[in-house]
Amino acid sequence: MSGSATSCEECLLIHPRCAWGRSLPSRCDFSQNLERRGCDVRLIESPTSSVSVLQDRPLSSKGSGSSQYDVVQIRPQKISVSLRPGDQTRFGVQVRQVEDYPVDLYYLMDLSLSMKDDLDTIRNLGTKLALEMGKLTSNFRLGFGSFVDKNMSPFSYTAPKYQENPCTKLFPNCVPTFGFRHIVSLTDKVDRFNEEVQKQMVSRNRDAPEGGFDAILQAAVCKEEIGWRKEAYHLLVFATDDVPHLALDGRLGGLVRPHDGRCHLDDRNEYSASTEMDYPSLALLGEKLAENNIFLIFAVTKRLYNFTALIPGTTVEILDQDSKNVIQLIVAAYNNIRSKVELSVWDHPEDIGLSFTATCQDGEPLPGLRKCGDLKIGDTVGSLEARSCPPRGANRSFTIKPVGFKDRLEVAVEYQCDCGCSRTAPKLHVT
Repeated sequence: MSGSATSCEECLLIHPRCAWGRSLPSRCDFSQNLERRGCDVRLIESPTSSVSVLQDRPLSSKGSGSSQYDVVQIRPQKISVSLRPGDQTRFGVQVRQVEDYPVDLYYLMDLSLSMKDDLDTIRNLGTKLALEMGKLTSNFRLGFGSFVDKNMSPFSYTAPKYQENPCTKLFPNCVPTFGFRHIVSLTDKVDRFNEEVQKQMVSRNRDAPEGGFDAILQAAVCKEEIGWRKEAYHLLVFATDDVPHLALDGRLGGLVRPHDGRCHLDDRNEYSASTEMDYPSLALLGEKLAENNIFLIFAVTKRLYNFTALIPGTTVEILDQDSKNVIQLIVAAYNNIRSKVELSVWDHPEDIGLSFTATCQDGEPLPGLRKCGDLKIGDTVGSLEARSCPPRGANRSFTIKPVGFKDRLEVAVEYQCDCGCSRTAPKLHVT
């Protein structure tokens, strides 16, 4: 070993326990061997991996009764990790879903003609839903939006006779086709929700799939218009009786421009780019839902939503043909969400290997898993292991956050790839 390295940096890369003795001819060896050969310990370069906790506020138990900005659901909140090449270090992550946390629920409904009986069923949804959700949280707000599809061929009927009433003789009270329409911003005024829902009328599109992905993305990214609160669970209920159009379907109508992932609501709160851009992809939807901490609940009448496994924080519930079970469905989905914790990693540097070990309800470590289910309120989850570093020194950072939470753990990484005897640039530390 001692003859295989010609510099301190090369020595550190050979093995995570290798050390460099500055006062010996053969300098690269284990620290104890260097000392045994007479090297002064002060002249031995042997950096070690370590973890420093920079912010560690205790976990909260309840979401009400104090300032919502004091609620903490992940611990610690900020750490600094020093990594030696090829070495490993561990740090723990605890997550707790607090009781009585505020809930924002946005009800996004398919208003194509086949959903007419569903619309009749939910005329007084606000009152009933507020009553049921009031048993789970003391701070509940409700909003409403609707969608049909892009008002262009081949997705909708575009002949002049269909412009005012695309349903023609099928149903006289039918409004022109529209992409997405934001109707009620999140509010605790249930009567306002009911009043607006009762005013709604169905429309009609041409093909079976709907334009729901356009609507989901707008509901996720138009934060100010929808009224999503920073300190609340964000539930987006997507009610439909058919599958959505996917990215690239827009090319059937000549839309080759990919979706840009931005908010495009006009002064009438309608999606203004419906006939300008393609439908969003699953990857883009997942990214925007995660960025805005939104749990997506698919309330669907057909079991054709296997792709939802690709979107973190998503649940699928089967809706009755006339939506009679919608309240029980939402409550069940909310309880399902509350029983799970899944960690996600953002801005993960490619030269760092991460492996998770989840510690769930029975206390048994589960290597390779970052998710726990069937948790009770107050249970904690997780630990994380970081590995390796690039050949030369660099400073990076990344974020760990539970899916659907605003809380996060910031991880600053310093690589121990340089030696003090040859270091030419100062290290940067996150404080």
